[in-house]
Amino acid sequence: MPDIIKILPIEVSNKIAAGEVVQRPSSVLKELLENSIDANSTRIKVIVKNAGKNLIQVIDNGDGMSKKDMHLSFLKHATSKINKIDDIFSVRSMGFRGEALAAISSISMIEMKSSKVIEDNGYAIKIDGGKIISENESNFDKGTSIKVKNIFFNVPARRNFLKSDFVELRHIMSVFNNIAISHNEIEFSFINNTEEILYLKKESLKKRIISIFGEKIREHLIPLNESTQIADLYGFILKPEYAKKSRSNQYIFVNNRSIKSQFINHSISSSFDGILKDGFYPGYFLFVNIDPGMIDVNVHPNKTEIKFEDDQNLYSIINSAVKHCLGIYQVTPVLDFEKDSSMDISYTQTKSDPNIPNIEVDSEFNPFKFFNDEIFEKHTSQLPINNIDSTFVDENKKFTKTFQIFNKYIVTKSTSSLIIINQSLAHQRILYESFLKSIFDSSSESQKLVFPIEIKLTKNQLNLFKKIESEFSSLGFNYKMSDSGLNITSVPIELENNSIEQIIDDILDHENDFDKTKNFSYSDFFAKNLSKSSSIKTGKKLDLNEQEFLVNQLFSCKEPLLSPDNQQIFITLNKNDIENKF
Repeated sequence: MPDIIKILPIEVSNKIAAGEVVQRPSSVLKELLENSIDANSTRIKVIVKNAGKNLIQVIDNGDGMSKKDMHLSFLKHATSKINKIDDIFSVRSMGFRGEALAAISSISMIEMKSSKVIEDNGYAIKIDGGKIISENESNFDKGTSIKVKNIFFNVPARRNFLKSDFVELRHIMSVFNNIAISHNEIEFSFINNTEEILYLKKESLKKRIISIFGEKIREHLIPLNESTQIADLYGFILKPEYAKKSRSNQYIFVNNRSIKSQFINHSISSSFDGILKDGFYPGYFLFVNIDPGMIDVNVHPNKTEIKFEDDQNLYSIINSAVKHCLGIYQVTPVLDFEKDSSMDISYTQTKSDPNIPNIEVDSEFNPFKFFNDEIFEKHTSQLPINNIDSTFVDENKKFTKTFQIFNKYIVTKSTSSLIIINQSLAHQRILYESFLKSIFDSSSESQKLVFPIEIKLTKNQLNLFKKIESEFSSLGFNYKMSDSGLNITSVPIELENNSIEQIIDDILDHENDFDKTKNFSYSDFFAKNLSKSSSIKTGKKLDLNEQEFLVNQLFSCKEPLLSPDNQQIFITLNKNDIENKF
């Protein structure tokens, strides 16, 4: 009987391994940027075309490579970072596995140029699908330039799984931002289809965050700096009022490596208990410096997961540090969001002793002095008998068709059943259908604002806004666009009493939802997110007219059963359902 087990050819095994290392174009960029950082670069330039599907180029001024090093770098498990297994537990470099370039070269076309010294000639090499097709000397300054073209050109099934250019570019920008934040000592530039999206000079961590996320984040940054025997923590926590409905402002770095950690996320989130509103997530840029021997970064090829030797103590340290940080800067729960500023206590007043008020008592005061028997009888005759509510005594009083419970549900009835409606989901459905109709008919009416609203947007938010700009205008928004954001002069009538800035901010922070949900178009995406952001929220008390209006509008919708995200809007209880409860 012939043998059936065979050793796979190297090109086949590389393509299989590439699935773990290279999941999408952003994976390629991450590996190339980490190589540039490990090469001691002080200036890195990124060029992307068609969301990285056609080209990802990284140019740095790092140490460069010799001809031999260039050849070896494309071999699997070839690395300059470690020599023995113990080195893994003390590694501080970004890369160390020696898999990235071998995996990338097996599923793309690569052109690399590199030089170790400015005076010497550099060397150039071209590789297609893992095979060298040409190599020669090249005039190139110190550093390395690597072009990765036509990703997955020889694995069409994988290429078909790539998302739209917009979604892939979002992932690329996310990787770039992570690297740029954690290495603020390096100058970065990012060019997409000949347009420079970002230029980041060497700067402090705070300025780097502001350069990426916009000036509006400046006043919400609270510095954090704690040193312990287990780890050193530093970075910034965002004030509770800057919390988002998405996790887009959550960044964790361990030894300058961007990671994902559920237990660190939970530790920070629990520090905000009682401060944030339901459905909002805190923002932070947390850096953890820890002995490499106390962590294991060799959990997965993408190196975004880390195991900690003493995770319980680290959890407590992070939790306490964040609470301490919030406490120092007097970040406390604010129940009255529209409080009168005149009620604030000045700093000088907090340092002075309060004056004890003088109390004067009129010993001659008699509250019954002017209260004769006739007046007493008149007032007591109006009191409800036996403390029974007069509304139940009045036989002619009509019962209302609706009532609200828990400031969340509206209860009404049909001829044969009781109906319990989720007010927030119902309002979302009403607004969603209204917004879609306005977008397609361009029939929405506008309300001109007395004072225009200026909204500052990040580069990422502006990029998404350009995708939904036509829908934005169709709804009745009038605005002027600038490099830093929007100046809104008119809004749709449905939104005139809402916080426009908060609504737009929420929508533009949900850019990844277009990838995760089955939206039919950008119009559908915009209408869904706009309806969720501007709908009545749980906890809002509605009067009878508002309740009845909401119920009537809901059952006038084309699809009253489900919310825009396919959640059940109401339940019905018929006679049998109720009797079964007894």
